[in-house]
Amino acid sequence: MIETPPTLTPELMAVAVANISDPKIMATISDINQKYLYWDDVKYKKAEFLTSEELWATVRLSRISQYAFIWPQHKICVPVTNHMQELCHYFDMNFGGAWGTDSIIPKEGHERFLSSSIMEEAIASSQIEGAATTRKVAKDMLRRNLSPKNKAEQMIHNNYAAIRYISDHKESPLANEIILRLHEIMTENTLDNPGDAGHFRDNNDVVVSNLIDGEIVHTPPDFNEIPGFIEALCHFANTDKNGGHFIHPIIKAITIHFLVAYYHPFVDGNGRTARALFYWYMLKSGYWLTEYLSISRVISRSKPSYEKAYLYAENDMNDIGYFITYNLRVLKLSFDELKKYIETKIAQKQQSFDMLSIGGINYRQATILSMFRDNPNLALSVNDLVAKFNVSKPTVNSDISSLLGRGLLTKIPINKKQSNYIKGPHYDEVIAPVLT
Repeated sequence: MIETPPTLTPELMAVAVANISDPKIMATISDINQKYLYWDDVKYKKAEFLTSEELWATVRLSRISQYAFIWPQHKICVPVTNHMQELCHYFDMNFGGAWGTDSIIPKEGHERFLSSSIMEEAIASSQIEGAATTRKVAKDMLRRNLSPKNKAEQMIHNNYAAIRYISDHKESPLANEIILRLHEIMTENTLDNPGDAGHFRDNNDVVVSNLIDGEIVHTPPDFNEIPGFIEALCHFANTDKNGGHFIHPIIKAITIHFLVAYYHPFVDGNGRTARALFYWYMLKSGYWLTEYLSISRVISRSKPSYEKAYLYAENDMNDIGYFITYNLRVLKLSFDELKKYIETKIAQKQQSFDMLSIGGINYRQATILSMFRDNPNLALSVNDLVAKFNVSKPTVNSDISSLLGRGLLTKIPINKKQSNYIKGPHYDEVIAPVLT
């Protein structure tokens, strides 16, 4: 249950107007707005001479002064706080076209990093919607282009195809046909009624409810509004200024994400489609680094906060500042994780180059040996290495055979057809000079 904020009575607003310029009170409000706290947190904050309700009224007044009403029909408004502008500037400096990919991602690793991040995004976005499978199984399916075995794998397969579709159409203006095709790709073979894929809902049976107790937390607008909504959404996405307001492209992408989820134009797959359209608008706007980020992985780890951001907005006069603040934080965390991941991969690659100094091995074999350097108790299978290097089994078997012959690996039979491989008896003595 989301607690409803106090009603903004004329008396409370009069107090807010009288205190809005007080430096001490504004320092507290600035801190509240940086995190864009909801009433259930604000009520515990202390402000000199103000009750919790009076402080809340002052917070609301400070936010109203920054509103841009971008969706008059349902009074959906976009606020722009100092913290939002600060983060958008940071992203402009790091995500935009002015910076070449080589400045963040090593040139020789572009395709590998891109492929891995798209897989991570497809897996995590599906898991948010209930796809139950492991990252290892899902990645193996995508790398080897295997047919999905169940609904969870089908969702991930679809998400991966949808991201590829978005990337191919990032220069196209948003249109009804693109939205329907994206949804069709996203939901293929995953809906109770296959005919719903790629079609807008034609009834009001769709609601958003709490899976635990069945409480309805959001009732989308009437289905008759959907054609007008889609037309307005395309205009919003394809126009630089909306209602006379310039909205920063990143905030605009987050707003598109929110609007699709709010209207719920499809029977199912709305969340996946909303996140995909966010991804599309970021790429369209020149934020190329988005393609390398696993945004949904961060969302999946903070799903309750993701869901609350929607509910806070709807419970507080359709103020989507909560949703914007949450998603900007997700972008920052995704970028930090990407940088850390790249640093780790660069270090691992250097280790592989170091291993080449023992002589008589290729780069794949050097990488295999470096994996045991990081994890001495590791056990590898042929399938693990086929997926990692994206090569054939005969190639992997040839690499392993040579390492077995030199005593750098040892074979551990699992059954008549399968074996694992661990450190061999000569591994430490051969690798020791490299480690020093």
